[in-house]
Order: sequence, then C-alpha cells, then structure tokens
Amino acid sequence: MNREGKRCVLILDGQGGGMGAQLVKQLAATLPPDCELFCVGTNVLATNAMLKAGAARGATGENAMLYNAQRADLILGPIGVILANGIMGEVSPAMAAAVSGAEAQKILIPSNSCGVFIAGTEECRLEDYIRRAAERAKQILEQERS
Repeated sequence: MNREGKRCVLILDGQGGGMGAQLVKQLAATLPPDCELFCVGTNVLATNAMLKAGAARGATGENAMLYNAQRADLILGPIGVILANGIMGEVSPAMAAAVSGAEAQKILIPSNSCGVFIAGTEECRLEDYIRRAAERAKQILEQERS
C-alpha cells in the first residue's frame, strides 16, 4: 500500500525501458481505482520511458528499487530483475535479492538476452509475453479486491 492507501503496482525495467513502457501502457488505463502504477528503472532512460507511457510516479536506481520492492503489492518486469548482474549488469546483487525476496506477487517476463531458459514456457514474441503479463496482473488485482 502506498501513502494514500492504494495498492502499489510496481513495474521494473532497465536499459531503454521499452518492456516496462509497454507494460505501463497496457495496465495504466485498466487498473482498478484502488491501485496506483509506480515504476523504477535501473537508469534514467528506463524510468523516463515508463513515466512517458503513463506511470503515476517513478524513481531510478538501486536504492529506489530496494525501497519500492518492499512496499509493492504486485511487481512486474523482465526476469533479469531477479538475477544478480541481470540486464547486462544493471541489476546489482542487492537489487535482485530485494525484488526476489519481496512479499509481493511477481509477474516476470522471460528473455533470452538474460541467459536464462525457462523450461515449460512456450516460445512467444515479446509483445505476447507482455500482453499475458498484463492480463495476469489484472486477474490478480481483481481477485484481491473480492
């Protein structure tokens, strides 16, 4: 919950923030009224991309990720956010530990560029993974409201 008593949906991303921006676009207009969409980028480019896409608030860097991951109700982002040195080294071991250890439910998008193959996932285009992630987030948020 954030300061205003709303549930916090946190989107994390790095590099140019393209994946995070797409998630923001798909979620921003359809979130339940008791939710607020936050973003944290590993760098200012990623944060700015997500803010331009419609996130309500954003922050940048390691401390922002450590702080906000512990306060989020739902976390979305590329799988690299839970890998030490993920996203080409932009995710520090402390960041990965904070996100993976957060109590929030996590919806992670697989990416071959992280050097991790997830057995059991079907090969899809990034757009399909992002759409599925947004749909799952909406389901979780609606279930929690009931």
